Amino acid sequence: MTRSSVLRDHVAAGILDVAATVLAERGDAASMVDIAEAAGVARATLYRYFPNRDALLRALYEAAFADLTARIADAQLGTAPIGEAIARMTRAVIAATSKYRALGLFKKTPDESRQADLQLTAPLRAVFERGEAEGAFRGDLPAQTLAEVYFALLEGAVSRVIQDQLGVEQASAAITAVFLDGVLDHG
Repeated sequence: MTRSSVLRDHVAAGILDVAATVLAERGDAASMVDIAEAAGVARATLYRYFPNRDALLRALYEAAFADLTARIADAQLGTAPIGEAIARMTRAVIAATSKYRALGLFKKTPDESRQADLQLTAPLRAVFERGEAEGAFRGDLPAQTLAEVYFALLEGAVSRVIQDQLGVEQASAAITAVFLDGVLDHG
């Protein structure tokens, strides 16, 4: 990789970090001019990296997807005990989704939805299937139901983080405690 391509990647990453914040704060009202100003770059520079809003949103989606995929992989969910796996995946998901909370503005294609399911949803659901198979979870609810309840709690916590009502660690700890106390078989 050449020095100029490293610099280009660094500038693009910086713009995307700022864009994530601006879009999260202002939503659809945020313009490319707003993003350029917040990033401290000229509009021409922003357009050189991202020729239009769709290109910027696509790059932001790709960065968010890569970040979340890496966080899930780093969490090593398959090797941790179930309770710890739930805690790790909660922290990973809340940290990434709170950073890239503007992604609701981006419409995924069917291929992107399938890719997300394979790379993100499958490892998370595997934790629930493993918990059920190991007998770690209460036996009166199937793993699919527990996963859906968990994801609903997670969605609620992410919205509180986005609204600055909870920090990432606070939200992660709350979800983990509430969820695990309700689903683990303590008997």
